[in-house]
Amino acid sequence: MKQIVTVYRSPKKEEMYLYTDRLEGIKRVPEDLLKIFGSPQEVMAMALSEDRKLGRADAKKVLDEIKSNGYYLQMPPVREDYMLDLFKDTSAKYTDII
Repeated sequence: MKQIVTVYRSPKKEEMYLYTDRLEGIKRVPEDLLKIFGSPQEVMAMALSEDRKLGRADAKKVLDEIKSNGYYLQMPPVREDYMLDLFKDTSAKYTDII
């Protein structure tokens, strides 16, 4: 099974993506989800088949979800607690106190 899908990124949440059928767009995406997701920003359109490799999603699952729900939501990867410190400004911890 091959399908043309559109991939949208969320302006509110980094690394959150929404896959939909190219012809339907976001018609079947629930309003509550769109409020959380934000105004979808189109990233690309592509032909997707079950055997295609995707970075963080299983193509067969994406196609199945689009067929049954009208969309597939790819959540951001879970970050380990120790990794969260990489994005914080910790420079104040390392100042010399005289």
